[in-house]
Amino acid sequence: MTDPFGFLRIPREPVPARPVEERLGDWREVHAGQALLPLVSRQADRCMDCGIPFCHTGCPLGNLIPEWNAYAAHADWRAAYERLHATDNFPEATGRLCPAPCEDACVLTINADAVTIKNVEQAIVDEGLRRGYMVPSPPERHSGKTVAVIGSGPAGLAAAQQLTRAGHAVTVHERADRIGGLLRYGIPEFKMEKAHLDRRIEQMRAEGTVFVTGHDVGGADGTVPAAAADAAALRRRCDAVVVAIGAGERRELPVPGRELHGIHQAMEYLTCANRVREGDWSASPITAEGRHVVIVGGGDTGSDCMGTALRQGAISVVQLDINPEPGPGRTDDEPWPVYPKTYRISHAHDEARGRGGRDPRLFACATLRFEGDAAGRVRALHLSAVEPVGRSPVAGTERVVPAGLVLLALGFSGPERAGGLREQLGLEYDERGNYARDAGFAASGGRAPGVFVAGDAGRGQSLVVWAIAEGRAAAAAVDRYLTGSTSLPAPVAAHDRPMTALGRMRYGYF
Repeated sequence: MTDPFGFLRIPREPVPARPVEERLGDWREVHAGQALLPLVSRQADRCMDCGIPFCHTGCPLGNLIPEWNAYAAHADWRAAYERLHATDNFPEATGRLCPAPCEDACVLTINADAVTIKNVEQAIVDEGLRRGYMVPSPPERHSGKTVAVIGSGPAGLAAAQQLTRAGHAVTVHERADRIGGLLRYGIPEFKMEKAHLDRRIEQMRAEGTVFVTGHDVGGADGTVPAAAADAAALRRRCDAVVVAIGAGERRELPVPGRELHGIHQAMEYLTCANRVREGDWSASPITAEGRHVVIVGGGDTGSDCMGTALRQGAISVVQLDINPEPGPGRTDDEPWPVYPKTYRISHAHDEARGRGGRDPRLFACATLRFEGDAAGRVRALHLSAVEPVGRSPVAGTERVVPAGLVLLALGFSGPERAGGLREQLGLEYDERGNYARDAGFAASGGRAPGVFVAGDAGRGQSLVVWAIAEGRAAAAAVDRYLTGSTSLPAPVAAHDRPMTALGRMRYGYF
């Protein structure tokens, strides 16, 4: 167990990021080379080993946080690595990308600072990799069943790995030229270096998972052969299909001037930057170099755009958030252990703040229109303050912000509508515009036999931990469909709400 008095005598001390000036000069991770294992072990010793670990309420994966905290506190990295992987296929991703709602649910946050759970998780997986603990786990026997997974983001990869290990022949179909989905082309290198993704894909290949790139199943872009694009034919060839294409339908900003050059969707911009890092291009066709950049949207994708723009040499970066500025603490309607909407500073915000000394975000404001120059390129953005309720513009508050590059980071509204995937597989939309499924992840409430939906395609835009959890749960559902029973863990009991700790105990997930 951990030190029973650790939380009383040891203050919270996160792993420090690299200095701003240093990390802005490269694309390496902000914590690269900052493992500091003694610090991490000491912080893990702050875990109270609660009778009811409320940190689980913030983790859809049901990660065994108190257990691997205890092992990390005693520097037993192999045991910690094994317990971490008992519930999470890709902790190298979640330890870097998850916003750590588990920390806000930590019992210590009632009147103190939470355990640095995210730092501990990343340290465990990185140390395990360094020591060679990540080895393939091929199945002992094969079922003779075939499964196609459409999409290679975290949900698709998690489902594929679980089903391969259960003995099924799994092929992952990805329309891009590389495997990884948003982990590959949506997440900047400074948040997660792609070497971590490449290592995991090689492990999966060694276990028997087959990967096929350049296959746009359903034919969304019309550039692939009909045989590759025909989802119905794929369903006939396989015993089951898992649809894990994510929520790629981007939200638009229908205001005057949207047609001007220099206004791009955030994911288009991030994909170009990542392709440069992959070596496909020497320079990005959409660059912030020498430009005033305005990011419309206050979420994590906007923050990723900010860090990318700063590294490309932007003159200035401003991020617009239509929501009011959050307060420093919980409100009465966000009691512990709920994940609260509080004022948070990302690494990219810290980097931008280092230039001008102030937060680069403008809260409670909305875009009214774009202004262009004689060549039809955007040069300014007109905005105004908005009412906290209703978000209607406030008269007399209009202002102009210079903008040579505008990035729309407004989120997503469900799976992409283009192509024939939905019709060919018999998929239906739910009331939120996602692919309909039942509690067992069966598509269209079971009216499309053998077709399952996992991740953002069915849940809507969400966190990487939810994607992995849903991939694991969908894999268990597919295994049960194919064999009549399953020994695979199912960390998600209901895909429309997070489970409580007591709920997890009730369903036997820990």
